[in-house]
Amino acid sequence: MGKATGFLEIDRKDRGYLKPQDRLKNWNEFVVPMDAQQIRDQAARCMNCGIPFCHNGCPVNNIIPDWNHLVYESDWKNALEVLHSTNNFPEFTGRVCPAPCEASCTLNIEDSPVTIKSIECAIVDRGWEEGWILPQTPARRTGKSVAVVGSGPAGLACAQQLARAGHSVTLFEKNDRMGGLLRYGIPDFKMEKHLINRRLVQMEAEGVTYRASTEVGVQVSLDSLRENFDAVVLSGGAEKPRPLEIPGFELQGVRFAMEFLTQQNKRNAGDDELRAAPRGSLTATGKHVVVIGGGDTGSDCVGTSNRQGAASVTQFEIMPKPPEKEAKALSWPHWPLKLRTSSSHDEGCERDWSVVTKRAIGNNGQLTALECVRVEWVGGQMREVEGSEFTIKADLVLLAMGFLGPNTPGMIEQAGVDLDARGNVKADVTDYATSQDGIFACGDMRRGQSLIVWAIREGRQCARAVDLHLMGATDLPR
Repeated sequence: MGKATGFLEIDRKDRGYLKPQDRLKNWNEFVVPMDAQQIRDQAARCMNCGIPFCHNGCPVNNIIPDWNHLVYESDWKNALEVLHSTNNFPEFTGRVCPAPCEASCTLNIEDSPVTIKSIECAIVDRGWEEGWILPQTPARRTGKSVAVVGSGPAGLACAQQLARAGHSVTLFEKNDRMGGLLRYGIPDFKMEKHLINRRLVQMEAEGVTYRASTEVGVQVSLDSLRENFDAVVLSGGAEKPRPLEIPGFELQGVRFAMEFLTQQNKRNAGDDELRAAPRGSLTATGKHVVVIGGGDTGSDCVGTSNRQGAASVTQFEIMPKPPEKEAKALSWPHWPLKLRTSSSHDEGCERDWSVVTKRAIGNNGQLTALECVRVEWVGGQMREVEGSEFTIKADLVLLAMGFLGPNTPGMIEQAGVDLDARGNVKADVTDYATSQDGIFACGDMRRGQSLIVWAIREGRQCARAVDLHLMGATDLPR
């Protein structure tokens, strides 16, 4: 371990934020990183537990105590090597992962876990600054080819691992730029897109070929991929949004969250308004915005609305308000149920729980208000509270209630693969093989809506399964 008494002597400290009035003026990241000595001090707090629960809390099983020790020793380059041994893109997870590893840290029993996420981000950012992160080209080429469909975190991780194993990899993406959810789902203020671009440059040097603006199942048939590649990996997202099936759903002003977020990211990328918003411009400027859904996507809508200059922002959640503090004896080392307030909430947002929207009210086809009712949960059953009906002014409603799985028309239908009970592509986590020979699936398309860190894990594991399928043996890690 770094310092035997570090956790006793050094208090937890994490990265700070620019003030809301400053960060709302632009779309840039606003996290204020700690300096090298502060990061070293935080790494010294790691206890190097006999059973490090953070390993299991982290979906990619990061070897956290090891790189904490190396940072404490100021051996940043080797810390980067250990970090990259389990995670292809720690600069992504170091910014947008909710850090389940910290929830499972032994020091979290007393509410002061090691700042694992900040240390992770500092290591990889230092690696880029020092020029340590270079293409890893394979010593030999296998002569095998793989089509990876979907360039989100699962597809990127899978493609990079397969290219490093010596296969010829082509990465297909239906959007005009590579990155999937990373590119068009996450606001720039949480993760700037130059981080994706430099990884794409690295991967191209490693042998990955990109085919953007190419929707498999539309411009390119699935059969043609099976004919021209030795294996096909389906690594798209769970893009089918959960609708709000109420009277007035069709009114102008009731829109899905991802459409709203994608438009702004395209504007930030320099697209003109017509290209960014082919179905019509969608902004919160001057509007009373209601976000329905209390998760990360809803929080992103809050932050985006405030930066666009919304008149007001309200967020509804159907579930009861979580407790301010979790019951450690019941939850640790697992991810706890507790109230989470994001940086976007701090920028200005009214939050309300146990609310169900009953009807959207409009005038001449345009949304003007929502009719809602409060609910209570008894024995796991929801029931409306009599006399609790209320109406809220709304010019724009953003639906952020989760996703129902992948879109099946087109590629999935053409692939003829079996689906599970939830509508996801059916494949296990041992070989990631679908019901069709030579077709594999990973990421949200296989497991359903999930975290970026889970997508990276599945992409890596799927790459190992594909390599084993093609070569009969593999050196790729799980």
